[in-house]
Amino acid sequence: MIRVTLCDDHAMVRRGIRDTIAEAVDIQVVGEAGSYPELREIMRRVPTDVLVLDLNMPGRGGLEVLTALREEGSPVKVLVVSMYPEDQYAIRCLRAGARGYLNKASEPQELIAAIRTIHQGRKYVTPAVAEMLVDSLNAPEDQELHASLSERELQTLQKIASGKKLSDIAEELMLSPKTVSVYRARVLEKLHLSNNAELTVYAIRNGLV
Repeated sequence: MIRVTLCDDHAMVRRGIRDTIAEAVDIQVVGEAGSYPELREIMRRVPTDVLVLDLNMPGRGGLEVLTALREEGSPVKVLVVSMYPEDQYAIRCLRAGARGYLNKASEPQELIAAIRTIHQGRKYVTPAVAEMLVDSLNAPEDQELHASLSERELQTLQKIASGKKLSDIAEELMLSPKTVSVYRARVLEKLHLSNNAELTVYAIRNGLV
């Protein structure tokens, strides 16, 4: 039996994934978490083979969770299931230690196949992600400046480009406005930009919003 823990801050999303997994006789959901602290508590108590992880969570985001698990040497295999398009986050997640990446719009059967595949020790990628992986190997290292952004910096860039104020961004990410301002400054520096207008143009040109 493949033991699966779900980590997503939306209870309805977790229920949908749980109901999908229930159709597979060889997979069982053994835990559910809506945040990183809840996930840590579950993983201390319940043996888990595969973690189905969302990226956009309050507090510690999915990429940070991946980094923490990797640094701890955790044996759990992670499948990221996110609302973000593959071209924005799939490569970043795989490089951070995920074994697979699926968009939440994927077919239910694909979720089951992905869990089984990564439980067997293999990576699960869609044809689109496989193509991006090949392209990334052939691309110059400096082709995409935003590849150097941290998860929070990228989120800040995307939200600014979407027209949100720093105070609203701080509330959504559960951070202080000062911290968000620091992220904004780092983004401007790393992308060699000067203001929010240029950030927005950059985000649009690179398909980040």
